[in-house]
Amino acid sequence: MIALTLRPLPYPTNALEPYLGRETVELHYEKHHAGYLKKLEELIEGTPRQHESLERILQSADGTVFDQAAQVWNHDFYWRSMHPQGGGAPRLGLAAAIDASFGSFDALRSVFLKAGGALFGSGWLWLVAERGELAVVTTADADLPLRHGSVPLLTADLWEHAYYLEYRNERAAYLEAFFDRLANWDFAAANWSEAASSSALRRAGGRR
Repeated sequence: MIALTLRPLPYPTNALEPYLGRETVELHYEKHHAGYLKKLEELIEGTPRQHESLERILQSADGTVFDQAAQVWNHDFYWRSMHPQGGGAPRLGLAAAIDASFGSFDALRSVFLKAGGALFGSGWLWLVAERGELAVVTTADADLPLRHGSVPLLTADLWEHAYYLEYRNERAAYLEAFFDRLANWDFAAANWSEAASSSALRRAGGRR
Protein backbone atom coordinates (compact mmCIF):
# COMPACT_ATOMS: atom_id res chain seq x y z
CA MET A 1 0.00 0.00 0.00
CA ILE A 2 1.30 3.47 -0.90
CA ALA A 3 1.74 5.60 2.21
CA LEU A 4 1.30 9.05 0.64
CA THR A 5 -1.87 11.12 0.99
CA LEU A 6 -3.07 14.51 -0.22
CA ARG A 7 -2.99 16.77 2.82
CA PRO A 8 -6.21 18.82 3.22
CA LEU A 9 -6.16 22.55 2.59
CA PRO A 10 -5.87 24.57 5.81
CA TYR A 11 -8.84 26.77 4.84
CA PRO A 12 -11.90 26.71 2.51
CA THR A 13 -11.23 27.16 -1.19
CA ASN A 14 -12.84 30.63 -1.19
CA ALA A 15 -10.98 31.84 1.91
CA LEU A 16 -8.24 33.70 0.02
CA GLU A 17 -10.64 35.86 -1.99
CA PRO A 18 -10.40 38.40 -3.52
CA TYR A 19 -6.64 37.90 -3.92
CA LEU A 20 -6.93 34.27 -5.06
CA GLY A 21 -10.38 33.09 -6.01
CA ARG A 22 -12.18 29.83 -5.38
CA GLU A 23 -11.70 28.65 -8.98
CA THR A 24 -7.95 29.25 -8.85
CA VAL A 25 -7.55 27.43 -5.54
CA GLU A 26 -9.77 24.51 -6.57
CA LEU A 27 -7.99 24.03 -9.91
CA HIS A 28 -4.60 24.44 -8.33
CA TYR A 29 -5.24 22.04 -5.46
CA GLU A 30 -7.54 19.48 -7.06
CA LYS A 31 -5.88 19.30 -10.49
CA HIS A 32 -2.25 20.42 -10.21
CA HIS A 33 -1.35 19.47 -6.62
CA ALA A 34 -3.39 16.28 -6.66
CA GLY A 35 -2.08 15.52 -10.14
CA TYR A 36 1.53 15.56 -8.99
CA LEU A 37 0.65 13.14 -6.19
CA LYS A 38 -1.19 10.82 -8.57
CA LYS A 39 1.76 10.77 -10.96
CA LEU A 40 4.16 10.12 -8.07
CA GLU A 41 2.03 7.21 -6.88
CA GLU A 42 2.05 5.73 -10.38
CA LEU A 43 5.83 6.05 -10.59
CA ILE A 44 6.57 4.37 -7.26
CA GLU A 45 3.84 1.74 -7.18
CA GLY A 46 5.36 -1.71 -6.93
CA THR A 47 8.78 -0.35 -5.93
CA PRO A 48 10.40 -0.06 -2.47
CA ARG A 49 9.64 3.68 -2.55
CA GLN A 50 5.91 3.08 -2.18
CA HIS A 51 6.49 2.50 1.54
CA GLU A 52 8.64 5.62 2.02
CA SER A 53 7.55 8.99 3.37
CA LEU A 54 7.54 12.00 1.06
CA GLU A 55 10.55 13.43 2.89
CA ARG A 56 12.49 10.21 2.44
CA ILE A 57 11.72 10.16 -1.27
CA LEU A 58 12.97 13.74 -1.59
CA GLN A 59 16.25 12.82 0.09
CA SER A 60 17.11 10.00 -2.27
CA ALA A 61 15.17 10.34 -5.52
CA ASP A 62 16.13 12.05 -8.74
CA GLY A 63 14.65 12.64 -12.17
CA THR A 64 10.89 12.43 -12.63
CA VAL A 65 10.27 10.85 -9.23
CA PHE A 66 12.03 13.74 -7.52
CA ASP A 67 10.17 16.31 -9.61
CA GLN A 68 6.75 14.90 -8.74
CA ALA A 69 7.61 14.44 -5.05
CA ALA A 70 9.05 17.94 -4.81
CA GLN A 71 5.96 19.46 -6.37
CA VAL A 72 3.76 17.67 -3.84
CA TRP A 73 5.92 18.98 -0.98
CA ASN A 74 6.19 22.48 -2.44
CA HIS A 75 2.46 22.83 -2.91
CA ASP A 76 1.67 21.64 0.59
CA PHE A 77 4.14 24.21 1.95
CA TYR A 78 2.66 26.90 -0.30
CA TRP A 79 -0.88 26.46 0.99
CA ARG A 80 0.42 26.88 4.54
CA SER A 81 2.44 29.92 3.53
CA MET A 82 -0.85 31.77 3.04
CA HIS A 83 -3.66 32.67 5.41
CA PRO A 84 -7.06 34.37 4.92
CA GLN A 85 -5.95 37.03 7.42
CA GLY A 86 -2.38 37.08 6.13
CA GLY A 87 -0.10 39.95 5.30
CA GLY A 88 0.80 42.63 7.77
CA ALA A 89 4.17 42.20 9.43
CA PRO A 90 5.82 39.45 11.46
CA ARG A 91 6.36 39.79 15.17
CA LEU A 92 9.05 39.07 17.74
CA GLY A 93 11.89 36.76 16.72
CA LEU A 94 11.25 36.68 13.00
CA ALA A 95 10.89 40.46 12.83
CA ALA A 96 14.28 40.87 14.53
CA ALA A 97 15.85 38.35 12.16
CA ILE A 98 14.42 40.21 9.15
CA ASP A 99 15.88 43.48 10.41
CA ALA A 100 19.25 41.83 10.98
CA SER A 101 19.36 40.17 7.56
CA PHE A 102 17.71 42.78 5.33
CA GLY A 103 17.75 46.02 7.31
CA SER A 104 13.98 46.34 7.53
CA PHE A 105 10.71 44.64 6.63
CA ASP A 106 10.27 47.06 3.72
CA ALA A 107 13.70 46.05 2.43
CA LEU A 108 12.68 42.38 2.60
CA ARG A 109 9.55 43.20 0.62
CA SER A 110 11.63 44.88 -2.08
CA VAL A 111 14.08 41.96 -2.29
CA PHE A 112 11.24 39.41 -2.33
CA LEU A 113 9.32 41.13 -5.13
CA LYS A 114 12.43 41.76 -7.21
CA ALA A 115 13.61 38.15 -6.93
CA GLY A 116 10.20 36.78 -7.85
CA GLY A 117 9.96 39.02 -10.88
CA ALA A 118 13.45 38.13 -12.06
CA LEU A 119 12.98 34.36 -12.25
CA PHE A 120 12.58 33.33 -15.88
CA GLY A 121 9.97 30.67 -16.46
CA SER A 122 8.32 28.58 -13.76
CA GLY A 123 9.52 27.94 -10.23
CA TRP A 124 9.27 29.00 -6.61
CA LEU A 125 10.17 32.03 -4.49
CA TRP A 126 11.35 31.34 -0.94
CA LEU A 127 12.22 33.04 2.30
CA VAL A 128 14.78 30.69 3.84
CA ALA A 129 17.12 30.33 6.78
CA GLU A 130 20.77 29.80 5.85
CA ARG A 131 23.54 29.51 8.44
CA GLY A 132 21.52 31.36 11.05
CA GLU A 133 20.48 34.21 8.75
CA LEU A 134 17.58 34.87 6.39
CA ALA A 135 17.76 34.98 2.61
CA VAL A 136 15.42 35.19 -0.37
CA VAL A 137 16.04 32.58 -3.06
CA THR A 138 14.30 31.23 -6.12
CA THR A 139 14.28 27.68 -7.45
CA ALA A 140 13.44 26.64 -10.98
CA ASP A 141 10.68 24.19 -11.88
CA ALA A 142 10.22 21.70 -8.97
CA ASP A 143 13.47 22.38 -7.12
CA LEU A 144 13.33 23.32 -3.43
CA PRO A 145 15.69 24.71 -0.74
CA LEU A 146 15.84 21.44 1.20
CA ARG A 147 18.06 20.04 -1.53
CA HIS A 148 20.52 22.91 -1.08
CA GLY A 149 20.92 22.93 2.68
CA SER A 150 18.49 25.79 3.39
CA VAL A 151 15.43 25.74 5.64
CA PRO A 152 12.27 27.05 3.94
CA LEU A 153 10.18 29.49 5.95
CA LEU A 154 7.68 30.76 3.37
CA THR A 155 7.08 30.24 -0.35
CA ALA A 156 5.19 31.75 -3.27
CA ASP A 157 4.37 29.61 -6.29
CA LEU A 158 5.66 31.25 -9.48
CA TRP A 159 4.04 28.84 -11.94
CA GLU A 160 1.41 30.74 -13.95
CA HIS A 161 -1.39 28.37 -12.96
CA ALA A 162 -1.05 29.77 -9.42
CA TYR A 163 -2.26 33.24 -10.39
CA TYR A 164 -3.29 33.47 -14.05
CA LEU A 165 -7.07 33.70 -13.58
CA GLU A 166 -6.76 36.74 -11.31
CA TYR A 167 -3.62 38.42 -12.62
CA ARG A 168 -3.08 37.05 -16.14
CA ASN A 169 0.62 37.58 -16.91
CA GLU A 170 1.10 40.21 -14.17
CA ARG A 171 3.31 38.22 -11.82
CA ALA A 172 4.33 41.41 -10.00
CA ALA A 173 0.73 42.15 -9.01
CA TYR A 174 0.29 38.60 -7.75
CA LEU A 175 3.46 38.81 -5.67
CA GLU A 176 2.39 42.11 -4.15
CA ALA A 177 -0.95 40.58 -3.15
CA PHE A 178 0.83 37.52 -1.77
CA PHE A 179 3.27 39.53 0.33
CA ASP A 180 0.88 42.27 1.50
CA ARG A 181 -2.37 40.32 1.92
CA LEU A 182 -1.78 36.57 2.06
CA ALA A 183 1.65 35.78 3.55
CA ASN A 184 1.30 33.70 6.71
CA TRP A 185 3.94 35.26 8.92
CA ASP A 186 2.96 33.13 11.90
CA PHE A 187 3.81 30.04 9.84
CA ALA A 188 7.10 31.60 8.77
CA ALA A 189 7.88 32.60 12.36
CA ALA A 190 7.26 29.07 13.62
CA ASN A 191 9.57 27.67 10.92
CA TRP A 192 12.22 30.26 11.80
CA SER A 193 11.98 29.45 15.51
CA GLU A 194 12.47 25.75 14.77
CA ALA A 195 15.39 26.47 12.42
CA ALA A 196 17.05 28.79 14.93
CA SER A 197 16.66 26.25 17.74
CA SER A 198 18.14 23.49 15.60
CA SER A 199 21.07 25.73 14.68
CA ALA A 200 21.69 26.61 18.32
CA LEU A 201 21.63 22.94 19.28
CA ARG A 202 24.17 22.12 16.58
CA ARG A 203 26.46 24.91 17.75
CA ALA A 204 26.16 23.77 21.35
CA GLY A 205 26.97 20.22 20.32
CA GLY A 206 30.06 21.43 18.52
CA ARG A 207 31.37 23.11 21.66
CA ARG A 208 31.29 19.96 23.74
